[in-house]
Amino acid sequence: MGREAQCTCIWNGAECKVKALLEPPDLILRGEIRRRIPFAKMKTIQSDGDSLRFKFEGESVSLQLGNVVAAKWAETLLKPPPTLAKKLGITPESMVRVIGPVDDSSLKVALTKAKKVSKTTGELILARVDTPADLDAALHKAAGQLKTGVPIWFIYRKGPGHPLNENQVRQTALATGIVDTKIAAVSAVFSALRFVKRRN
Repeated sequence: MGREAQCTCIWNGAECKVKALLEPPDLILRGEIRRRIPFAKMKTIQSDGDSLRFKFEGESVSLQLGNVVAAKWAETLLKPPPTLAKKLGITPESMVRVIGPVDDSSLKVALTKAKKVSKTTGELILARVDTPADLDAALHKAAGQLKTGVPIWFIYRKGPGHPLNENQVRQTALATGIVDTKIAAVSAVFSALRFVKRRN
């Protein structure tokens, strides 16, 4: 979870009380004004005394957070976001096993950072699944490696209306004795859940 603060927001000169949540990739304001502001659309970000100041869609915004918090939030907002490869734990030394299709451009780019990509072996598994049957098949194929502690990311479609969702992935995988440790956005289309062998 991101950081949060109760503060005064001055939006284009109008003052209001808000709860501000720093939850990458968005800054969320709740209270007398409600906004979801993508980091990517924030301009001229700076900490100015006790305020965090920025422009959003041509409007001036100031959050009165106090000196320390304003400086820390500005630093977070100005820092480049981690790459998908980094979020998934793919390094130039990684051997990555892929189960299922690699049909997302962000995922393809992330896999280029690995030392080797294989359909049979690796120290990290990425499983692209669309249906409960895909998920069961991936768990079956990876069972031997999962028992030895190899982590697996299940990559599935975001949002409602798909045959498989986050809760189904979690419930099915947990029932096999592995436990979820991380969630990551892969792209605008896909999310991913990471699982590892449960510690005894």
